[in-house]
Amino acid sequence: MKSFLCSYSRFIMLTVSLLAVTGFRHARGQQQVISVKDVLSLVQSQQPQLAGYKEQANAAGVNVKIAKNTMMPEVTAGYQAGYATYNNITGMSYPGLILPISGPPSSGNVYDPVPGTALGAMVKWNPLTFGQRQAAVEKAAAEYQLANSFYNDALFRQQYMAIATYLNAVYLQQLIESYKANITRTRVGLEQSLVYAAEGLRPGIDTTQFQAALAQAETELLNAQGQYYRELTELSRIAAIPGSPDNIRLSDTLLATPLPLVKTDTVKITDHPLFRYYEAKKGVSEAALKEVQRLWRPRLDIWANAYARGSGVGADGTIDKANGWSLTRKNYGAGIQVSFPILQFTQVNLQRKQQQATVKAATAEMEQVTLNLQKQQDIAQFNYRQSLLIARQSTVQSQAARYAYDGLTLSYQSGLIDFTRLIQGQYDLLKAETNEAGALLQAWRALLEISIANGNLEEFTGSIK
Repeated sequence: MKSFLCSYSRFIMLTVSLLAVTGFRHARGQQQVISVKDVLSLVQSQQPQLAGYKEQANAAGVNVKIAKNTMMPEVTAGYQAGYATYNNITGMSYPGLILPISGPPSSGNVYDPVPGTALGAMVKWNPLTFGQRQAAVEKAAAEYQLANSFYNDALFRQQYMAIATYLNAVYLQQLIESYKANITRTRVGLEQSLVYAAEGLRPGIDTTQFQAALAQAETELLNAQGQYYRELTELSRIAAIPGSPDNIRLSDTLLATPLPLVKTDTVKITDHPLFRYYEAKKGVSEAALKEVQRLWRPRLDIWANAYARGSGVGADGTIDKANGWSLTRKNYGAGIQVSFPILQFTQVNLQRKQQQATVKAATAEMEQVTLNLQKQQDIAQFNYRQSLLIARQSTVQSQAARYAYDGLTLSYQSGLIDFTRLIQGQYDLLKAETNEAGALLQAWRALLEISIANGNLEEFTGSIK
């Protein structure tokens, strides 16, 4: 039995040495040190999805310029030339701008081919739209505002998700340290039990129980390390951090930082990114309603046209192919056109009612969002106060458990208690340490919830020292 215990002890020490060497080699790799503020910056600058939302907003901004550009006149120019039968030269046309190429009427069917050419330019201008252009510009501007608000809200969501993931990773860091300390305590107990068993002061069963406890402690450490790796992977996904998550090191150990006191002043809901998004959404509905209301209005168009043509058929019916390639006849003209959609009143009225309902729906959504954010602020403040109280109690519990374990260790070494009492005290200490880390994490989460409810993450990042 003694030989087996000594061999097992040497095996444990060899395993620990190999793990230490592996960890040292791994630590030598180049690591990227990241703080909470770094994560916020990386999310904004590197996440592809947010970059796509930003470009969508830029595209919506161009729509405003397009709507304003309708004030410029349209100028369309075209030239065409053909070689067709005598009969067709008076009505020959190609799909496009000029229709037809003119020429004298044909008195009979003559199939001799002759050339024909035409050059034309047309100007169309709408200087006066009776408010329709302005409505289109306002709608495009509202859609641009909506796209920007959507981007800001998406950025806000991704950033606080990154912070929440960062907090989880820091919490798991603390758990890993607690599990490592628990492994050290168990290993010390195992080594002591080997000595006591060899000297006949303790039964050999204590050694076996310590071995089982050590295996359980190492299993808990491996599970925590796996969870920590997954959180770092998620953090690297949200912040678009290249490379392996193993190369990420978190610089903000928030669980070791005293929690600041949070102001309970009322924050304006109108500054929240989510509220601004729904406000912009309502603005688009109102702009669309105005655009529909102005559909049933007159339309004024100014037209101008310049036209030149050449025909291989003369006015007397003679054929002169050379004239077909030259622009021998020139015309121009200008005029105005006023139109009014008289029978579209019913359709416009139905569209107006539809948009009015959309505006009312958007107003109701804003009211609901306002209510939700107000209640979210109340809950966040309450949760933070409760989390502070729990964190203080968990600290007291952890200190008491540590004192109790130290006393139980001395009692075990003196032979006053058995293994069961000692390992129970060790378990209570581990549980108290993990509970303390969890309570501190929850307090920081509650502080993050306040920042989320207020729509300002700087309230959280400004509390980190």
